[in-house]
Amino acid sequence: MIFTETYTLNNGVKIPKLGLGTWFIPDEDVAQAVYDAVNIGYRHFDTAQAYGNERSVGEGILNSGVAREDLFVTSKLAAEIKDYGDAAQAIDETLTKMGLDYLDLMVIHSPEPWADFRAENYDEGNLAAWSALEDAYRDGKIRAIGVSNFLEKDLANLLENAEIMPMVNQLLVHAGNTPISLLQYCQANDILVEAYSPIAHGEAFENPTLKEMAAKYNVSIPQLCIRYDLQLGTVPLPKTANPTHMADNAKLDFEISAEDMATLKALKGLDYGDSSVFPVFSDKNKAQD
Repeated sequence: MIFTETYTLNNGVKIPKLGLGTWFIPDEDVAQAVYDAVNIGYRHFDTAQAYGNERSVGEGILNSGVAREDLFVTSKLAAEIKDYGDAAQAIDETLTKMGLDYLDLMVIHSPEPWADFRAENYDEGNLAAWSALEDAYRDGKIRAIGVSNFLEKDLANLLENAEIMPMVNQLLVHAGNTPISLLQYCQANDILVEAYSPIAHGEAFENPTLKEMAAKYNVSIPQLCIRYDLQLGTVPLPKTANPTHMADNAKLDFEISAEDMATLKALKGLDYGDSSVFPVFSDKNKAQD
């Protein structure tokens, strides 16, 4: 089953191949969502300081009935934090808020603050924030450290100047947005990619190519999209608070053919609709081919 399958990060830590994303799940609902997901079989949970639901994700983890060491918990350092002291304080605040002794993974949410996404250069600030993550990692507060939305130039800054190389890069990866060169760069540098919004923030449901291919495999569009990300060698992080959808999203016991994978890699032009107001779905974050 997918719930028992793992990748091994470059520091030897094992990470489940499928995670549950919690973006836009309200704080008052997310503890129950985590509890339900654990009962279904999920062992990997992803939150962020920016989501405003860390407290209840932690509550769900602690009340899940499963040993803490059997669960993989990720949070993200706010994109606006580009200073060592602020980053160190924010890491401790996340642990306190979640009621956890350690995180399995913490990442820098973006190389730029959201209000300045893909604009100015924040290399020095990223190194400062990364240094705080390195120290938290050395102190045992975090088992693995990484980044999110980092392009090749952002990763190179860390690879050339940091003491510890990133273990993970979380990226927008889905059929219709496959950043092939960036994926290859991460793979070449032993950085595992986690794929957020594998269903294109819901817009995949409207795509005729995905509808036709899902019917061909007798699966749902979310199952097709999540399986696609898995076959790319990434960790999909589908988001849902609905237990039925959680269970369905994990039914991935099929294989997309090489020909159909090529079709999905070449797919372009998904319209994110109202979601285009978010930086990660804007023109500034188009796939790098």
